[in-house]
Amino acid sequence: MDDRFTVYGSFTSSSSYKPMLFLALARLPYAFKSVNLKTGAQRMPGFLAVNRYGQVPALCHGGLTIVQSNVILDYLARITGRFDGASEGDRWRAREWLSWEADAIQNIARVRHFSRFRAVDPAVMAHVRPLAEAALDFMDRWLENRSWLVGNACSIADIGCWGRMVFMAEGGMEIERWSNVQAWSRRLMAMPGFAMPYDLIPKRDQEMLPN
Repeated sequence: MDDRFTVYGSFTSSSSYKPMLFLALARLPYAFKSVNLKTGAQRMPGFLAVNRYGQVPALCHGGLTIVQSNVILDYLARITGRFDGASEGDRWRAREWLSWEADAIQNIARVRHFSRFRAVDPAVMAHVRPLAEAALDFMDRWLENRSWLVGNACSIADIGCWGRMVFMAEGGMEIERWSNVQAWSRRLMAMPGFAMPYDLIPKRDQEMLPN
């Protein structure tokens, strides 16, 4: 059984960034396999054999292949004991945040995608952008007088939400508008091992070692 972690991901993918940020913060080595979304590598038979959905990321570990970024975060927290929450209540709340992120914070990623990669009818952006801003408004209220989304330490809730919203400026949403969210992001950035996506995600296959 292979106990090494292998992550399949893409340089511009916030979904790929989430498990990679977890592993960087946990100071764990892993192998990175680049999937070039621009050339359609995610739809080729070789990658579809890894991830039937034709999406990144995918995590291979211990004979298992796990897909969907928040499920991967759940798995990594369980298998490593890191960023899982200090109590049973915290662990469930962290996973509630991941479910909410997939619905609400996902709109931030959509705004970025429609701004940078695919032009859409202005009516579509007019619908999605307020949803993205409402998610940030909610987070900003929640983080008032709190350091982290769950409990007193960083958890997969923080990693999952930050990992999805990290490219928000590319969608024209400046984090300075949400002061509590900005302060929270700075706490994340101060953690050993933290790196932004373009500094963390390689453009080619690479062995990733803790820095």
